[in-house]
Amino acid sequence: MIARLRVVSALGFLIGATLLLAPLQAVALKTGWWRETLILKAWHRALLKGLGIRVHAAGALSAQRPLLVASNHLSWTDILVLGSLADVNFIAKSELAGWPLLGWLSRLQRTVFIERERKRRSGDQASEIATRLGKGDAMVLFAEGTTGDGNRLLPFKSTLFGAASMTTAESKAEEVFIQPVAICYTRLHGVAFGRRDRHIASWIGDEDLWPHALALLRERALDVEVHFGEPVAFSNGSSRKEAARLVEKRVQAMMEIPLRDPRPALPRK
Repeated sequence: MIARLRVVSALGFLIGATLLLAPLQAVALKTGWWRETLILKAWHRALLKGLGIRVHAAGALSAQRPLLVASNHLSWTDILVLGSLADVNFIAKSELAGWPLLGWLSRLQRTVFIERERKRRSGDQASEIATRLGKGDAMVLFAEGTTGDGNRLLPFKSTLFGAASMTTAESKAEEVFIQPVAICYTRLHGVAFGRRDRHIASWIGDEDLWPHALALLRERALDVEVHFGEPVAFSNGSSRKEAARLVEKRVQAMMEIPLRDPRPALPRK
C-alpha cells in the first residue's frame, strides 16, 4: 500500500511539473522572451526529483563552440540527466517523434530527429545538425546509436559524426569541438550496482517505456554519475572514424573512474 501511494504521489508530482512548465517552454520557443534552456533545465530537474534520481557530476559542459557532445546511452532518463546539468539540445531517433506525449515533449526541446535507416536523408539531417551547431547550440549525440546495458560500451558509430564534418565545411568555424561524456548509473538505495542490477536503470531495445518508468517510480532511489571530458578538436581534414574511436576511448576511460565515495550511502527510509 505504501509503495502504491509513493508511485501515485510521484506521478502526481511529475504531471504537475509538466503541466506547469511545458506551456512556459512553448511560450519561450514562440516568443524568445527567455532562454529556452532555462525552462528545460528546471523541467528536467523536476522530473528527476519525481523519479528519485540523484545526479553527481564531475566537470562541466565546455564553453567552446561549435560543440557536439558525444555520450554513451543507457536509458530515456539520460536526457533528463544531461538536461538538468547543462544547456543542451538532443539528437534522437525519428521513432521518438511519433510517440504519444514524449514526441511532443521532445519537440518542445527542439530535438533533431534522425532516420538512421534512410541513408538518402542522412545528408539533410547532418546539415540540420550542422546549422544548429553553427548557431551555437550544444548538441548531444548518443554515439552508440542505441541504448546499452551499462556493463560495456558499444562501438561509437562514425557516421553519426558527419555533422561535425559538415559544420567545418559549411560554416566559418575552423574547428568543431567534440566533448566526450560518460553516464554511469551506480547505486540503488545507496548500494552499489552489480552487473545483474544494471537492468533496473537501463532501457534496452524494444522494451516498453511505461513498465520501465513504473519500476523507477517504485524504487525512487537511483544515483547517476556524469563525467564531462576534455573536448576533442575536429577540423576540416579530420577523420570521422579516428574521432569516433578517440572519443569512444575517452568515454570508456571515464566510465571506469569512480566519482563518489565507495562506501554505500545510507538508504532512504
